[in-house]
Amino acid sequence: MNARPAKRSVTLKGHRTSVSLEDEFWVEFRRICAQKDMPINALVAEIDADRALETGLASAIRLYVLRELKKNLL
Repeated sequence: MNARPAKRSVTLKGHRTSVSLEDEFWVEFRRICAQKDMPINALVAEIDADRALETGLASAIRLYVLRELKKNLL
């Protein structure tokens, strides 16, 4: 897998935008969405609504993925 972030297109609040995520994070994020039976854009919107203003969307998604993976380890 590529360690460089790649732009991923999502729709947020009715507008197309992109987030730059590494392949590993994107694969896990998609897996989490499937596990929750939730569209990618819906989970992105949820993460966006919960993130602090100083936290970028890509960082918020990475932190979300990390938290979900850690929950599964416990």
